Amino acid sequence: MINQFQIEEIQSRPEADRLEDEQLAEGVEEDADGLSDADSEDENEDAPDPFQTHFVNPDESEISIKLRATSSDQWSTEKVQIPALGKCTFSQPAVDARKKAPSGKKLSSAKNLVLKKKLREPALRELPEFDQLNGELASYIFGYYDVLFGGRTVRNAQNLRQLYCLHALNHIFKTRDRVIKNNARAARAQESDEDIELRDQGFTRPKVLILLETRQACSRVIDTLISLSEPEQQENKKRFQDLFVDKEHKFSPDRPEDFRELFEGNSDNHFRLGLKFTRKTIKFFSKFYNSDIILASPLGLWLAIEAKGPKKLEYDFLSSIELVIIDQADAMLMQRWEHVTNILSYLNRQPREAHGCDFSRVRSWYLDGNAANLRQTLVFSAYLTPELNALATTQMRNIAGRAKIQTVYDGSILSLGGIRVKQTFSRFDSPSPAADPDARFNFFTSTMIPWIARHPRLRAEGGAGILVFVPSPLDFSRLRNYFASSAITQHVSFGCVTETNISEPEGQRARSHFANGRHAVLLYAGRAHHFWRPNIKGVKHVILYGIPENPEFYREVVGGFLGLAMREGRIGKEDGSVRTLFSKWEALSLERVVGSERVGGMVSGKGDVFDFV
Repeated sequence: MINQFQIEEIQSRPEADRLEDEQLAEGVEEDADGLSDADSEDENEDAPDPFQTHFVNPDESEISIKLRATSSDQWSTEKVQIPALGKCTFSQPAVDARKKAPSGKKLSSAKNLVLKKKLREPALRELPEFDQLNGELASYIFGYYDVLFGGRTVRNAQNLRQLYCLHALNHIFKTRDRVIKNNARAARAQESDEDIELRDQGFTRPKVLILLETRQACSRVIDTLISLSEPEQQENKKRFQDLFVDKEHKFSPDRPEDFRELFEGNSDNHFRLGLKFTRKTIKFFSKFYNSDIILASPLGLWLAIEAKGPKKLEYDFLSSIELVIIDQADAMLMQRWEHVTNILSYLNRQPREAHGCDFSRVRSWYLDGNAANLRQTLVFSAYLTPELNALATTQMRNIAGRAKIQTVYDGSILSLGGIRVKQTFSRFDSPSPAADPDARFNFFTSTMIPWIARHPRLRAEGGAGILVFVPSPLDFSRLRNYFASSAITQHVSFGCVTETNISEPEGQRARSHFANGRHAVLLYAGRAHHFWRPNIKGVKHVILYGIPENPEFYREVVGGFLGLAMREGRIGKEDGSVRTLFSKWEALSLERVVGSERVGGMVSGKGDVFDFV
């Protein structure tokens, strides 16, 4: 069984590597189930079809104007409040200052969508009615706008998956049918010596890229694609199930639901999979150049791209991606985020080889090198971060526009399981994000270390019980070295828990010594909490060296670790304390902890110490 905790550079099984590497090889596969017959026409044909206006028959002059605006980074932005979504910032190329940015138009059900007929019945079955969230989001997704959605939860994950899978299938089927119909037109024109121009393709076949964090997440997407497309045959399905599906329940219901969703089942994060659709069949493990959809983890896809070495990167199969979907981006941020940004940087580049391309059928904006500006990018995350905002700015440059959606937060300080403890937030001056680590370290060593050094830590009384939560791995290494070498901390006993040692004797010993009072301080890495969600005992005081991006971490550390000690009577209500360090550059994560109404005053208001009880 694959280890449930796949931390970054995990290696998948040899068989999986062999099968997945085969997908990188080129080859022409013939569709053997009557693909020459196109599907029926679209449903709801009287409604405007964004697929037609964005990809098939775009206004060339309008494209040119919008491309000039995006190339010079000229965007018009409008901020709107949408009850079901939260705060929405909509940006579009600034081609007309008088033109207001469109806001989301709520759709009531799949009946409002321009779908291929074969998708209509399963779509209405799986999504009979859109709730307010889906209705608002669907207008952006099916309108081919870029979307950065920062409100993904375990509860809405399935509906979001249904929406983007339906959109991906609709895009694939419409693209395929147009090519098939134009093939017939070209054949008739050749017979009559008629000269016609048909621009309906990219350089290579793959049109949709879906980035996911685990094989189990991939399995959920596959289940959704199958339920919506209803293929008569599924080629290599058993091979897929053997390599991707794990139905064993590894975690008890008392573990956090977001943790169970991410790590339950097959949590291997090294995979890639090509899917090919024909009229009656879905084929698993199709070669990438013959695939319609590529599903992969960032790690798995990047290793495929650089399989031949850094000087021979293989990325031509990504040259014609028209729809990118990134689900659970927040989980990817806990791995190597550079894998995601590197992959996106190689999308829609001009291919270095022809790969059997009929250039007479390639759309003009591909030939002109503008495919990235017509590509749609959908990113779903539990919350927004500076990294995701940067991705929106650099990679989501769709001429249709982009919607960045942020949830309105009450604050996790209000959901600590009924405990009452003084929570102090201390703001320190930080001139820039680049200078933030040094400013934070200097503030911590000048204000918190003296308090830690003189704090009573009698083992007979259970020890000092000071837990220092450190979100950043780089900050963690710096603090660990400081505690080990500084003269002021030479008499402070401490232990360390990281994502790599937590299950090893070193980490287990550190937790045990902290619980029984032998260690006064426990340095606790944020990544350890993400990958393991352990129960840390012996906590009396919590110091958050930085604010965790995931607001649930604050609730679990304060309301869980410290709260448990209070509820069990191991410390009095007045004995526990929480101290959180933050700078103005942490406004996004601070908002999730203290609430949207409070964050503004704490980041830029008077004073630098804020207390909550």
